[in-house]
Amino acid sequence: MTVRNRVLILLSAVLALAAVAAASVLHASARADRRDHARPGGPRVTSGTLSLTTPGRMVFRNMAWGPHRDELTTVPASDPSGPRTASGVKCLRFYAASGTGVCLQAVHGAMSDTYRALILDAHLKERDRYDVPGIPSRARVSPTGHFAAWTAFVGGDSYAGTDFSTRAAIVDVRTGRLTPSLEAYRIVKDGRTYHAADANFWGVTFARDDRTFYATLAAKGRTYLVRGDLRRRTVTTLHTNVECPSLSPDGTRIAYKKRVPGLPKDAPWRLYVLDLRSMRETPLAESRSVDDQAVWRDSRTLVYALAGDYGADLYEVPADGTGAARRISTAAVSPAYVG
Repeated sequence: MTVRNRVLILLSAVLALAAVAAASVLHASARADRRDHARPGGPRVTSGTLSLTTPGRMVFRNMAWGPHRDELTTVPASDPSGPRTASGVKCLRFYAASGTGVCLQAVHGAMSDTYRALILDAHLKERDRYDVPGIPSRARVSPTGHFAAWTAFVGGDSYAGTDFSTRAAIVDVRTGRLTPSLEAYRIVKDGRTYHAADANFWGVTFARDDRTFYATLAAKGRTYLVRGDLRRRTVTTLHTNVECPSLSPDGTRIAYKKRVPGLPKDAPWRLYVLDLRSMRETPLAESRSVDDQAVWRDSRTLVYALAGDYGADLYEVPADGTGAARRISTAAVSPAYVG
């Protein structure tokens, strides 16, 4: 083959790659443009004001296509599929309690995205911000509103496999004191200090005492429910095979996702509730795999997200193992019951 032919082949390959890249950019641009336009039959969303202290409201990330996609929106908790009021504040993950909100955001750059956590007041005004080291996945606020927590993927992008690494951070929103990673806490297992080079934490949930929290610890191929102490800076293992715990309003039960043998590797979980006194597990009436940190709507009902046409839909299921799961809202994720 002559040098001239080789150059022609190289130029042809470069042009072909440039054409593919241009087509990809145009396709992405067209898709983004479509997302800015509301779909017929979708939920009605209008601009308005939003407060984290208005009684009887549910606040969540709106995922319906249109000009308010990804904004925090609110509906009456009694009518979760009703018309939505959008705030203009965009979040990837969100949670709120007692007038304090935590909003995990992407900051889009020319070459790559970065992420941050915003601490919001009751009117969604920024009180503080913190860098987040990876893709946000979980967010929580303590019942008093005094602490906030978030989890981010810093390696891998899914809990389904084993090739991932997370960072779970906790901040005292009153003082701004940040613990960037729970890996700084001492792990206690079977009454002794436990060391694991591969320790990962995620899915923080808080008790009402401004001291106790629960989270998932993964180490040496196993996952554990741990109880944390914010003053002693310790975490103590309580139970195995617990992921993304969520503490009930009365502090006696943990809702969580559990890996069940025999299920597909990319959909391995079922929802359970653990009684913290007896350590008895109750499977819930949701037969699909749930990759979410469920929210307690009240002491009897759990709310969580499953994949939907616009990204995710919200479902609810009784917390005692009875009844059946039902969809309560489309194109929504990261709910919080406020006020």
